Amino acid sequence: MERPPRRMAGSGVSALPEAEAETKLECFDFAFNSEKFSDRLLRIEFVAGDDLAEGSLTDCARHRKDNGDKRQRIDSSPTMLFSNGMKESDQTHLTIRIADSEENALMELLSFMYSGKLTTTEPSLLLDILMSADKFEVPSCMRHCSQLLTSLPMTTESALLYLDHGCSSLLAAEAHSVIGAAKQFLAEKFRDFDKFCDEAMDISLAGVEAIFSSTDIHVESEDDIYNFLLRWARARYLESNERRKILSSRLLPLVRFNHMTGSALQEILTSTDTDIDHELVTKRVTEVLLQKGYAAQLEGALAADATTAERAYIRKPMKVVAFDQPCRQVIVYWDLTLQECSRLFPSGEILSHPFHLAGHWFYIVTICEMVEQNKLHRFGLILGILGDSTCKDRVVREVCQPL
Repeated sequence: MERPPRRMAGSGVSALPEAEAETKLECFDFAFNSEKFSDRLLRIEFVAGDDLAEGSLTDCARHRKDNGDKRQRIDSSPTMLFSNGMKESDQTHLTIRIADSEENALMELLSFMYSGKLTTTEPSLLLDILMSADKFEVPSCMRHCSQLLTSLPMTTESALLYLDHGCSSLLAAEAHSVIGAAKQFLAEKFRDFDKFCDEAMDISLAGVEAIFSSTDIHVESEDDIYNFLLRWARARYLESNERRKILSSRLLPLVRFNHMTGSALQEILTSTDTDIDHELVTKRVTEVLLQKGYAAQLEGALAADATTAERAYIRKPMKVVAFDQPCRQVIVYWDLTLQECSRLFPSGEILSHPFHLAGHWFYIVTICEMVEQNKLHRFGLILGILGDSTCKDRVVREVCQPL
């Protein structure tokens, strides 16, 4: 489909320094699409999306008419269409072909180049305009779109829109600032993960990556993150090969295996789950188990970075050493700092990971609470039993306080 041609000034805005150009943009709106003030004719053809290859905005071809009315491709880069004032062509009639879905964005871009204004604050269209401005190298419009997008109230829907737009990794900093703000919003919204676990099942892949890349997420344990990502992938990707690929390349790298419980790591090693790449995961888990078992000898083997940092876990990790002789018993090492205990006042608790002994699962709770009778606070260390509490085995608890 072909729209009426637009009149364009041959040199115009791009010939000015950026700061000066932005100052004087408002003076040119009278010249937009005006035959009196234009020496070039820009013809825009909008083609149905299916008729153009994917990424048409990035790869769109420009044509010109010669005297025989035969269209030939202009060999120079299409991104220079506006940024050099169309000097790459000595012709006065130019044609650009883009997908029909890009029409509104391009029309807004052309208008902005003359008026310095946009007529929309709708996030989806602003993002399209930003992509178009990046494509055609109109930095003033890119900055304007970025400022508008970051000033708008962020919602889950708009954040996912920015992340799911399919932006190129080569986009300018203006686009990445918007994407960064969207990632931060999602990470903060889903920080208390247990409250939003069900809602997170409806989040897109890019959104899930933003949430679980965060160190500040509050979750009971890293085991829960691993299990959630498996459940999410199985609900989203019904085809097994695609699901396995997404898990291996996008989701499992988000898991901080070094903070998973020993029982969960052992379960992964013995699992026959076909959704995961066992060779890749086994290598990662083995490294973690060696680090846990020989911490002193392998100090520094797992580099401390954003992918291994400890999150804000509700259940605090512990080290468990099990013995079969002379009777079934375990020694549990659980480190609590003075600062962690101080933060429990006036009321609060810290739970440990569960540990297994004699067919039962136990856990430890450090708690601070007020006694109603005398209104005094007390600090306690409690051993709890998960599930059936009718434990016949003798449980010995020893609380040691260093001198």
